[in-house]
Amino acid sequence: MTVRSAHADAPLAPVAARAPGKLRLLANLAYPVVILCAWRWESPRLVGLMLLALLWLQRVAGTGAIAAQLRKLTRVDWAVAITLNLASVAIVFTDSARIMRLYPAFVNLGLLVAFGATLVKGPSMIEKFAQRTYPEPPAHIVRYTRRVTQLWCVFFAANGAFSAWTAFAWPPKLWSLYNGALAYALIGLLIVGEIAWRKWIMLPRAARQEAL
Repeated sequence: MTVRSAHADAPLAPVAARAPGKLRLLANLAYPVVILCAWRWESPRLVGLMLLALLWLQRVAGTGAIAAQLRKLTRVDWAVAITLNLASVAIVFTDSARIMRLYPAFVNLGLLVAFGATLVKGPSMIEKFAQRTYPEPPAHIVRYTRRVTQLWCVFFAANGAFSAWTAFAWPPKLWSLYNGALAYALIGLLIVGEIAWRKWIMLPRAARQEAL
């Protein structure tokens, strides 16, 4: 019988640690693919099952026991999670194409609530992300991240309203195209625009002010 040494197992540890994160990333990326393909499958119940599975996969992938993760949810997290789970379950039980097509609007509503809640009781959502680089962010970073969070709230409100309109007014193929692809292209443009503004305008301006 061969005994593997601790040194032999050690290189596997980083790989094992990264695998759950990759699984969660794949679950996040799978959502727009499901929406994009929904019109071709012609089965809202199947789409609802997939959405429900992705919700739980995003929550528990590589994070230990389900109960431990549920205890970490805030009231806002619970509200958003329950709303999306109920929407998915409703799609499964009713096989309703209308509820399925309203699902992206529910997602935008959930993101609006999640981001907006951090403006009421800080730190803002974007400041939480910035704290990975700035554990104790200076005042100008706090102000800037709050404005960026407000910008995302405006986007989620507008995109959610437009998404709901497409659910009623657009044919299935165009609904899938917008909510599964074009909406994410807009998100990408917003992210790239914010990075460019921060790198070439906001940070140099803050550096000049500190030099005075």
